[in-house]
Amino acid sequence: MNSPATHSTVPSERLLARLEKATSLCVLTGAGISVESGLATFRDPGGLWEEYSPADLANEAAFRRDPQLVQGWYQARLKQALTAEPNEGHLALVELEKFYEPFLLVTQNVDTLHKRAGSINMVELHGNIVDERCTDCSKPPVDEVFLEDGLRCCGFCGGLLRPGVVWFGESLPMDPIERATDAAISSDVFLSVGTSSIVYPAAGLPLLAKQNGAYVVEINVEPSALSYAMDEVVLGPAGDILPVLAAHMRSFNNREELERITNR
Repeated sequence: MNSPATHSTVPSERLLARLEKATSLCVLTGAGISVESGLATFRDPGGLWEEYSPADLANEAAFRRDPQLVQGWYQARLKQALTAEPNEGHLALVELEKFYEPFLLVTQNVDTLHKRAGSINMVELHGNIVDERCTDCSKPPVDEVFLEDGLRCCGFCGGLLRPGVVWFGESLPMDPIERATDAAISSDVFLSVGTSSIVYPAAGLPLLAKQNGAYVVEINVEPSALSYAMDEVVLGPAGDILPVLAAHMRSFNNREELERITNR
């Protein structure tokens, strides 16, 4: 029987040692890391869209019923996302990526903050809010046609454009799932950052990593649905904790490089 996860507000020496020994790192991120950039979750209290829930609008039926409403909602979310800036948590993951091969960042977020921070080896499980595709021909837009009622339409066939995200009721694309699964299985250390761990298949990745021998760590402002299964839980903002891990690995690699130089 596994011992319960340790809970603390700072990374343990055991975690730091595991990071030093690891060659492969897999990181899963959720909405919690973006909240620190000032991004609200789906609802913006007091705003124009407060009366709508994601389940109301983030689905094909809603889009077919009222495309102008759904496009308007996503355009408001896009504006909010592009106004936000990557925070220290996003930047720390960019630095951590340099120390591991293989490394994969798996994000459930659609806001593109990881990409804008500079992360390279990553998959966006749920797509992203910047990309669009046609509902009829599935092509990304080259030219945008605006009808009289303001609807965004495909320059190839005239079909309605939809955001490049995975809606409720839709299956995730197989390629990002397979890449995420392979990375979790092969990881030496797995970090679950800012996620409630209730949305599958992403929520299954930490368990898969642990089953295959990884040291699995949750970094979150509060315990999640899977905290009980973690090797370690570090409670606090990702923007405070991830820079500590990046700084430690920077110092560790600098020491190793100095030793190599002096021992030549």
